[in-house]
Amino acid sequence: MSLPCSDQSIRPRKMQSASLPRGVEAVRCWCGDVCKVKEVTDFSDWLGMKFFMCANYESDPPESISAYVRPPSPPPLCMYYRWIDTEMPDWAVTEIRERGRRAWASLDLEERREKAEAEEKAEQKKEWEDYCVEQRAFLDEMKRKNQEEKLRLEEVYRQWEQAREAERERKRERARAAKAAEEAGDGKGKYPRWTQ
Repeated sequence: MSLPCSDQSIRPRKMQSASLPRGVEAVRCWCGDVCKVKEVTDFSDWLGMKFFMCANYESDPPESISAYVRPPSPPPLCMYYRWIDTEMPDWAVTEIRERGRRAWASLDLEERREKAEAEEKAEQKKEWEDYCVEQRAFLDEMKRKNQEEKLRLEEVYRQWEQAREAERERKRERARAAKAAEEAGDGKGKYPRWTQ
C-alpha cells in the first residue's frame, strides 16, 4: 500500500466501487470517515488497481444521463486517496495487451484497406488513361479516314465536273458549227435548206 496523497492531477478519473481486498484493513481519510474502495476503469497504467478515496464529495455526484455514459466523480472533500494495489492485476495486464493487439490489428487492417483502395484507384486511373488513349487513337483514325474520303470525293467531283464541262464544251462547239453551217447555207439553192 502506498502513502496517502492529495495530488488530484494524478488521481484516476474513471472508477467504480469495489470490495476491500482480503488482508487489507479499511482506513480513515483526513475527514475522519471510513474511506471508499474504488477500482480504476480507465484504460491507463492503473487499470484494475484499487485505492482508498475520501467518502465525502465537495458536491453531490453528478447523475448519469444514460446507462452507457458514466460521468467522472467529483473531487473528494479532503482530497485524500491512497493506493491499495501497487501493481496492475493479471487480468488488467492481459486486457491491455489484448487491446493493444486489437488496436495494432485494426491499424494494420486499416492500412491494408487504404493500400488496397489506393491500388484500386491507381488501377482505375490507369484503365481510364488507357481507354482515353484508345479513344483518342480511334478518333484520330476516323478523322484521317474522313479526310481521305473527303479528298477522294472532291477528286471524283472535280473529275465529274471536268468531264461535264468538256461534254458541254463539245456540245457548244457542235452547236456553233451547226449554226455556222446553217448560216452559210441559207443563200444557196432555190429553196431554203429546211424545205428541201
